[in-house]
Amino acid sequence: MSEVDETKIAAMSLEDKAAAAPAEGAAPADGTPAAGGEKKLSKNQLKKLAKGKGKKKKEKPTWGEPGGGKKKKENEKKKKLALPKPEFVNLTPKGEKKDLSQSPMADAYHPQAVEAAWQDWWEASGFYSCDPATAEGKSDDEKFVMVIPPPNVTGSLHLGHALTAAVEDTLTRWHRMLGHSTLYVPGTDHAGIATQSVVEKMLMKESSLTRHDLGREKFIEKVWEWKAEYGNRITTQLRRLGSSVDWSRERFTMDEMCSKAVVEAFNRFHEDGLLYRAERLGNWSCALKSAISDIEVDYVELEGRTFLEVKTHKGNASDPKGRYEFGVLTSFAYPIEDSDEKLIVATTRLETMLGDSAVAIHPEDARYKHLHGKHVVHPFNGRRIPIILDATLVDMAFGTGAVKITPAHDPNDYECGKRHKLEFHTVLTPEGAINHNGSQFEGLMRYDARIAVEEALKEKGLYIGKEPNKMRLGLCSRSGDILEPMITPQWYVNCSGMAKRATDAVRNKELKIVPADHEKTWFQWLDNIRDWCVSRQLWWGHQIPAWFATKKGETGVLKTDMKSNDRWVVARSEEDAYSKAEKLLGCSRDEIVLERDADVLDTWFSSGLFPFSVMGWPEQTDDLKAFYPTSLLETGLDIIFFWVARMVMMGLQLTDKLPFHTVYLHAMVRDKEGRKMSKSLGNVIDPLEVIGGCTLDTLLAKLEGGNLPPKEVARAKKDQQADFPEGIPECGSDALRFGLLAYTVQGRDVNLDMKRVVGYRMFCNKLWNATRFALQFVSDFQPTPNILEELIDSGKMAVRDKFIISRLMACCETVNTCFADYKFGDAQQAAYSYWMNDVCDVYLELIKPVVYDKSDENKDNRWTAQAALWVAIEAGLRILHPMMPFVTEELWQRLPGRGTLGDSEPESIMLAQFPLCNDAYKNLECEASMEATMNIVRACRSLRQQYNIANKVLTHYFVKIATGQAEDAAKSQTDDIKTLGKAAHVDINLDEEAIPKSVGIVVVDESTTVLMDIKGLVNYAAEMKKLEKQLSKTTGPMKQMETKMAAPGYEENVSDEVKATNTERLEAMKKKAADIEVAILNFKNLDEIEKSG
Repeated sequence: MSEVDETKIAAMSLEDKAAAAPAEGAAPADGTPAAGGEKKLSKNQLKKLAKGKGKKKKEKPTWGEPGGGKKKKENEKKKKLALPKPEFVNLTPKGEKKDLSQSPMADAYHPQAVEAAWQDWWEASGFYSCDPATAEGKSDDEKFVMVIPPPNVTGSLHLGHALTAAVEDTLTRWHRMLGHSTLYVPGTDHAGIATQSVVEKMLMKESSLTRHDLGREKFIEKVWEWKAEYGNRITTQLRRLGSSVDWSRERFTMDEMCSKAVVEAFNRFHEDGLLYRAERLGNWSCALKSAISDIEVDYVELEGRTFLEVKTHKGNASDPKGRYEFGVLTSFAYPIEDSDEKLIVATTRLETMLGDSAVAIHPEDARYKHLHGKHVVHPFNGRRIPIILDATLVDMAFGTGAVKITPAHDPNDYECGKRHKLEFHTVLTPEGAINHNGSQFEGLMRYDARIAVEEALKEKGLYIGKEPNKMRLGLCSRSGDILEPMITPQWYVNCSGMAKRATDAVRNKELKIVPADHEKTWFQWLDNIRDWCVSRQLWWGHQIPAWFATKKGETGVLKTDMKSNDRWVVARSEEDAYSKAEKLLGCSRDEIVLERDADVLDTWFSSGLFPFSVMGWPEQTDDLKAFYPTSLLETGLDIIFFWVARMVMMGLQLTDKLPFHTVYLHAMVRDKEGRKMSKSLGNVIDPLEVIGGCTLDTLLAKLEGGNLPPKEVARAKKDQQADFPEGIPECGSDALRFGLLAYTVQGRDVNLDMKRVVGYRMFCNKLWNATRFALQFVSDFQPTPNILEELIDSGKMAVRDKFIISRLMACCETVNTCFADYKFGDAQQAAYSYWMNDVCDVYLELIKPVVYDKSDENKDNRWTAQAALWVAIEAGLRILHPMMPFVTEELWQRLPGRGTLGDSEPESIMLAQFPLCNDAYKNLECEASMEATMNIVRACRSLRQQYNIANKVLTHYFVKIATGQAEDAAKSQTDDIKTLGKAAHVDINLDEEAIPKSVGIVVVDESTTVLMDIKGLVNYAAEMKKLEKQLSKTTGPMKQMETKMAAPGYEENVSDEVKATNTERLEAMKKKAADIEVAILNFKNLDEIEKSG
């Protein structure tokens, strides 16, 4: 290398540390604390920040760079974040390996260029697949199998999905690198309600047709066409995120394999006596015209009288906004038969009085003893309604002590109706209109009928009044519609036995739930489980494999009549149904009429089979034998019962095996203010907006399209403009994944600050520049397959070399342990700290003079430094790879020696061995020595900053240190102190007489003091003038505060909190003034010493 080249490299420095994500315990680019390492501020600092007066400490100039003020550094940050994006064209043919020899390493990290082509190559090379023949012979500890939580085919991934993908793919890549047989199965869910709704809206928009205009068969064809055209958005996003799923095994919950499993499961449940058809009260969505499961209900609490919009209604004419009244208790009177007396009842749902079957009173209520056995008369249809006695339902002290009973439209009344064998009068149509049982109100929508009934009661003199009433409304989580309790015939699965097996598995430690605090919720729900309503009144989905059988010409046998329930035939096919019907009816096939149930199964039914249906169950396929049960189920805690519990119950019932041995529930992703991410709030961010960048205009346009009130829109816009004045910069998949993993501290919620995630874009830049810088140190170095062992055995390693290998081992140990314990935030922080602190801040800087010296005398030192650096970089990239797959592959492929390390050298970093800790390579003594050395270096830097020594000026340090091991360590690393402390000379424990008087001093600890000769380096007069100016700026406010605190009435009229704050501020100002005065005195003394000398 020429002298010019060496000078050029010497001048080259790693990117400004202020622009990269910060070191352990600090925030990335914006100062937000990192997970697992939050820096605690003092009480005073917190108060200053609360008042907007907290000031950042001025950054120290970094080695090899000119000094700069805070503003300059912030501007540099912004410049680096907005590096000019070069025009990029991907020239790599799809599926081929990127030829890096044709693309020199760029000066800065550009995600689009780095991430291009790798995903296609990994996929085309079959790196994601797993051979069942190989896997079947391995123990559970040597396999890792996981199915993706199938996202809805209708949607696109949001940041919650991106967190799921980051966690799952990190685990998958880690296990693959450990040499385990690894399979990660992708898939999407057919999402019955959501998909049907999307296609219906599209059909109406494009053709002004309803699904009923087309008919079921044609409509289903349209849905499949829509799926073929739009259903691949999610797979595109997963590929951009780098998910290493086996695309050859991709499943859709309505494909042939999954559909076969659904039919088999339904039949087995029926054969086992667990599945039955019954007419019961359940949740009914008038918007969807379908039954809804209990756990698909969202509740909203109303504090009192509230007006709400009801989308299925035309609007309330008496309200300016067309809204309807809720949260009131309406009282009215029933006339008692053959009497002038009236019985007053109250309800929050007045329209249901049209279906009343009784009025209940308490048997011991003395007020109504005379009414036992009497009837009231319905005011609109004249129906005689019995007055019944019910101590279970009626509270004598509440209201009038009389309760109207509507068994067909209220859960409590339903149970009461069964106890007393009452009539069940359904008064609503599936659409939510009043039916033929509603007298003159027939045809009115339910809430219009509520208004009309109130007016009619007033006309009859039976209306008493209404008052505000706290209540809870049940909303359909799918449509947002207000649910109605309705009695409808549905298919149910008895879950009690399956639920017990699921809870026993957790109690017996066969199934592990992480974090363990979710076990309590698991038990609460499953120990009190109700039978599962699995039928839905939709067209899109798995049509129920049940047929209603009648004989030709037979009359009076109706499928809606529960008395004919025995005519339902559950079968695996229509042919199978005919065979069963022949036996049931005792006649030949040509006499039989079969009508298939038009309903479909709950979407969660097929999702519950996913871990084994994707493997080919019920067939005993090679995949099922090799990969089931799976290893882990990873998902968000919000679907623990929707999906996780059902998979466990169905897996145990149908395969007699747990579908997985561990459930890891990651936290819910919320915005930085703790709000759930929702399109209606305008706070949902598409992962691709972070990966590829997004303009501010696009972000603001999304807010305009939400349902936020104008004030909230304005507030959200202000936040977006403050957070991303230039929009979201292009961050790439690696930065997004790494940033999201930082948040996975085990807990319930993640308040996601996107600025912090964007900050990890700068870590990618730091990683890129560090490796690019390091590559110039090892450009003439040839690694070997066993380079680490050769390095350790060489006996030539300096303390700094042993230090970096020891830190590498510590990082390996921590990351492996954290991955195994699902502590991804801690693993991320350990890898981050290793790169930022150990590699970049320490080792790369220490070996500069060693690598630059190519003399024969330095040959061994240079080789060990190059070897240790190559090992540190190469293994460090492998440690990062599961979390950051693209940039690590690109950098790993660029390392010298690639392709020359023998037959066992892997093609890709994803196939390389994940680094494991070798305790023999740890060296705590060298780590302690380096820590002591760095303490000395920090003292040297502090002195340089204190006396404003220019970077180019090399100084003379004197280190006083306790004799023994500490002294030996300092002497062995004198060269390292000189390198990092910018020293011309470093003397250890020099005789006191030999140390000049004109020195600056920093006491490191009780055993170490660092002194710096400042003779001729400091303009004392100028420095004292600066300090005196600072002192005047401090004493003024200090005196003002003293005057304020001494004012009459201060003690009596000022709150304790303000007094405490003022006292702290005054003490801080006094200390600052005292420190400045000491510094001025010190400069005066030094000036006198230098003049006298």
